[in-house]
Amino acid sequence: FPMAAADPQVLALAAQITESREQDIPLLLLKLKGILSSPSLGCEESNKIKQDIYDYGLTQYCLLILKQDHSQLQGAWATAAQLAEILSHCCVGLEVKEDPEEFYKKFLPSAIDSLLVLGKRLQARFIRAIKEKEKQDFLHWFQIVTDAICWLFGGHIQLAACGKGNTLHSVLDELVYKLSSTTNPAVGSAATKLLLLVAKLCKQLVQLFTARYKGLKGLLSKQWTGKGFDREVNQLLDLLYLEQSSGKGGMQKQHQAACIIQAAWRGFQTRKRLKKLPQAVVTLQRSFRAKREQELQHLTKQKEEEALKLQMQLQRQRAMRLFHERQLASLEVVHASQLNKYMQEMEEKSALTIQRFWRGYRARRIFHQQKQSLKEYKAAIIIQRAACKFLEKRRRRRPLSPWKAPKGLTDEQRLALQQKVDDYIKLHPASQMSEETSKELHMQAQAKLAQFLLRSRLDQRAAQRREALLAQVNTDVELLMNAPGLAEATEKDLGAFMSRSIPVAAKARQTHNTMLKYTRWPWWKKLGDEFVEYDVIPDDAINTELESLFIGGRKSF
Repeated sequence: FPMAAADPQVLALAAQITESREQDIPLLLLKLKGILSSPSLGCEESNKIKQDIYDYGLTQYCLLILKQDHSQLQGAWATAAQLAEILSHCCVGLEVKEDPEEFYKKFLPSAIDSLLVLGKRLQARFIRAIKEKEKQDFLHWFQIVTDAICWLFGGHIQLAACGKGNTLHSVLDELVYKLSSTTNPAVGSAATKLLLLVAKLCKQLVQLFTARYKGLKGLLSKQWTGKGFDREVNQLLDLLYLEQSSGKGGMQKQHQAACIIQAAWRGFQTRKRLKKLPQAVVTLQRSFRAKREQELQHLTKQKEEEALKLQMQLQRQRAMRLFHERQLASLEVVHASQLNKYMQEMEEKSALTIQRFWRGYRARRIFHQQKQSLKEYKAAIIIQRAACKFLEKRRRRRPLSPWKAPKGLTDEQRLALQQKVDDYIKLHPASQMSEETSKELHMQAQAKLAQFLLRSRLDQRAAQRREALLAQVNTDVELLMNAPGLAEATEKDLGAFMSRSIPVAAKARQTHNTMLKYTRWPWWKKLGDEFVEYDVIPDDAINTELESLFIGGRKSF
């Protein structure tokens, strides 16, 4: 290694690399980025450091590491991308004086091949990546490598001529293939920007674009216009059209105008479709929820019907079993000579029970049929009341006829009227009233006025009480009309039909307990009551149990 006038940082790094293990060398070479990007370096000092890095073989180390398996490096692809950037910066601006042929004809082509291979591998990894984070990382590293390639091509133009036959053609073919085979805006934008950068760095490559890829202009204008990177597409199209003859200038303007019109139309269509999208999504969600709600209601109703059928079947079976048990028990108790009479009585009781249930069912059905008509009648009353109030208000707001002043009296009419008044006063003289009589008459008037005010206050209270009773009756009627069936009744519904009076509730509870006791009496206590229904309790039994008690609207004295 040369020792004269060498940079101390480069010298120390070279000594550290020679004494380190092979797997630690890539991380040590990353320190070159800090050495090259030092803000205190001038142009000549930077070129001197690059010469020292090349002379000490650090650039060759970077190239050797890039030719290895990048996944086995410490830091993997991130380290490889940074080393590619360092290699590109070390080669640009470097002027090799000793053996320049090896540098320009062997080292630089080998470096550009290694960078292209690294970019191709990163591209393949980006395509195979599944997670979004991995895709972003590979895309970032790929951009670093492509920037390094462009920087190296810009610093050494002769590399483009050397690689035009093989490597450069393969890269350009890959970029154009990506533009023609994919619809991803990210891939299309990256490929367009790379083609534009290559065309700007080397003007000779524009001729290659127009000669080798004749359909590139149509592909860019038809497929990639209006995708979010129109500026780069238009710049690349301008470069391609400049290579054509000057007579095609009008065609180029027409093409650009058509591109602008198409971009505006596509933007309008896209905005219109995006405006309608939320409404369509809301409609779709509403219909889906409605359909799902109908299906859930249908399934719930079906399950309830099945449960009700099963419950009714169990109740029938239980009732039949209890009926047969009672028959067997009665046959054991009743004497054989009284069996026919007992069976006849049981048949009569059964017939009465069936008739009672039938009358109740018919009454409930008639009530439900009249329920709608009663609602309509009440609605008509409410509408009529509102109409009457409206007509009354409008009648009161009707403006009165303008007041007309009476016509004035003439002197003759005034004298005649005065004469009539005087004659009436003479015929009907006013009676004289004493002061005591006047006070007595005043006191009588005050007493009558007080009686009238007291009576009107009492009448007002009575009217308020009547209105409260009517409101309570209407509320009870509405509760009865809207009462659910026995199968649908819940504990909350029972609270609406319970009495708010504690004495009445206590009396009802006592009556119910008495009825239960009566139904539990033995048969020998009920002799003589065969034709009495179960829900009718003899007054004597209730009076014996609770003396005087109010039961179901009847009084026992």
